[in-house]
Amino acid sequence: MQKDGMSFLDRSFELHFNERPFLNHFAYLFITRTTKKRSRKESNFSILCRGNIIPKEVRDKDAVSRFLESVDQFERILNDSAFIRMERLTTDEIVGTPQQAGLVEKYFSLSQQDTTTLKDIQMSASEMRIGDNILCVHTLSDVDDLPGSVRTDARYEKYSTDRSDCRLSFAAPVGLMLSCDHIYNQFLFIDDSAEILQRFEKTARNMHSLSKYSRANQLNKQWIDAYLDEAHSFGLTAIRCHCNVMAWSDSREKLKVIKNDTGSALALMGCKPRYNTVDAPTLYWAGIPGGEGDFPAEESFYTFIEQGVCFFTGETNYADSLSPFGIKMADRTNGKPLHLDISDEPMRRGIITNRNKLVIGPSGSGKSFFMNHLVRQYWEQNTHIILIDIGNSYKGLCDLIRQRTNGEDGVYYTYSEKHPIAFNPFFTEDKVFDLEKKESIKTLIMSLWKRDTEVITRAEEVALSMAVNLFLEKIKEDVELVPSFNTFYEFVQGEFRGILEEKHYREKDFDLTNFLNVLAPYYRGGEYDYLLNSDEQLDLLNKRFVVFEIDEIKEHKILFPVVTVIIMEAFINKMRRLHGARKMIVVEEAWKAIAREGMADYIKFLYKTVRKYFGEAVVVTQELDDIVSSPIIKDTIVNNADCKILLDQRKYINKFDSVQSLLGLTDKEKGQILSINQANDPARKYKEV
Repeated sequence: MQKDGMSFLDRSFELHFNERPFLNHFAYLFITRTTKKRSRKESNFSILCRGNIIPKEVRDKDAVSRFLESVDQFERILNDSAFIRMERLTTDEIVGTPQQAGLVEKYFSLSQQDTTTLKDIQMSASEMRIGDNILCVHTLSDVDDLPGSVRTDARYEKYSTDRSDCRLSFAAPVGLMLSCDHIYNQFLFIDDSAEILQRFEKTARNMHSLSKYSRANQLNKQWIDAYLDEAHSFGLTAIRCHCNVMAWSDSREKLKVIKNDTGSALALMGCKPRYNTVDAPTLYWAGIPGGEGDFPAEESFYTFIEQGVCFFTGETNYADSLSPFGIKMADRTNGKPLHLDISDEPMRRGIITNRNKLVIGPSGSGKSFFMNHLVRQYWEQNTHIILIDIGNSYKGLCDLIRQRTNGEDGVYYTYSEKHPIAFNPFFTEDKVFDLEKKESIKTLIMSLWKRDTEVITRAEEVALSMAVNLFLEKIKEDVELVPSFNTFYEFVQGEFRGILEEKHYREKDFDLTNFLNVLAPYYRGGEYDYLLNSDEQLDLLNKRFVVFEIDEIKEHKILFPVVTVIIMEAFINKMRRLHGARKMIVVEEAWKAIAREGMADYIKFLYKTVRKYFGEAVVVTQELDDIVSSPIIKDTIVNNADCKILLDQRKYINKFDSVQSLLGLTDKEKGQILSINQANDPARKYKEV
């Protein structure tokens, strides 16, 4: 069952994902200083044809110092923007150490692994080989190869629906979407923009003078004029740009497939794939970290900065949460396991103000499976959990926990007529009744006294509060008094009647006879006299996994809300006494019983208070209409649950606008939610969250 301290389910999780292939992504931004003369050199005079590698301009200390200051400013500006986060590489990370490979060494080995072995490089006009790997290079080096227009993002059809768009970066097809080992290089050369425009002006004049000899010259002039008009009208900076995709394989058969996949990926961008063999060595050499200054000038095309950055990839792998607490999930692209914290880390970062959660998923969306997965991992991280369940969804997990702990944990309560759940709301071991305890008792009695349609008046509320407070004071003073609902009923019937007469309470203000008659079934000899007069207390304080299965009484108008409140009281007792321990209460469809007018304040009180005691309340539902139509859900649960977990919402796609408004979702978030389960791998059975 266990190995190396891992539970059976943890071990199964590790075995399931063992050796699963996935595409790992690394993004590097290199800023290289060059000179005007050097940047215009072509491939016939590259670094491969020189006797020295280090250019002369690097030896100028003043120039290098100014360059480094500019780089520092660039880094600070990008990090301050909050849209991107950069980490500066150290010298050891670039060139390596005797013990660890650097980035340059990894580039020459075509591997991100910590390799210390360099591979032979073979270059020819037909092919380039690095070790056993054969390199294929596709380039975007001509304006004719580009689409008519570019944009920062594009619609991704697999995850999109008729009512929602899943947006990915324009160059996403050659990023993570290209499922093979590859390097995607984007070069932006910032030259003297004014000089470039002057050169185009001169070219335009030449084309104009030659236009009568060739219609092609006339068209070229029109294109150049359009480029110049754009530059001068909007003050755009002219640059040179180049993109290439380097893919490799040690098998020629696989390389054919990779070559076709790479060409298809470029075609998805609207580009014309151009397979380049002649310039492959030069382009590979120019891709060395810091070697971008030796890029062949003839392989670049002119554009503007705004259009050039559209060719950047904006996606990367999902990253694990840095928090030690969390749950195990998997990314939607490769199924890579992830460590995700949806409680503590968002709190620390100020994204959320409470840990409460709302889980929405229709029948068959994997809601029960996900919740079992969630609470199991919470329990393994020492969380105290109370679940109110309908439908035996957690019985298997509870049995597993009971077996693992040899019966010390994993308590499963099922309501039946022979063994009903009994409770004593007035019992405390130390006879200390704080505000939470008093509110819980008052709410319980109020739910027994008043129906949903009945409204409690201010006078009745004050009288009930006074009765509870006086009885609790009497418990503290009278040692022989046994606290229970029976003794409370007798107190109201006797002493409290006299107190009301002294205070001149009128019958229309507080009908004591009606109050006693309505509560009589819970008094000694009544139909439900067992419910609130338990002699044995439920010892749940130190039990970390407790399930209340109340399916048999879910339609009972009296027992269902009462038992629910009883369970709530048990959780509040944990909140009050277990300082420093993480706590969680999960309410499945039972929230319908507690979402009533008389208990709205109690729910709000619980949701707002649980945060202060290192706890979280989780409500799970499958009926969207119940959420939309219930004002209590809107005002209490939705507003006080900062974490919303949504499963497949295709069932509600035609009325998702109301959900979007209720949950305060942006159009982007709406598109992301409706893209769930749109591109599942048919080889694996799973449901996305």
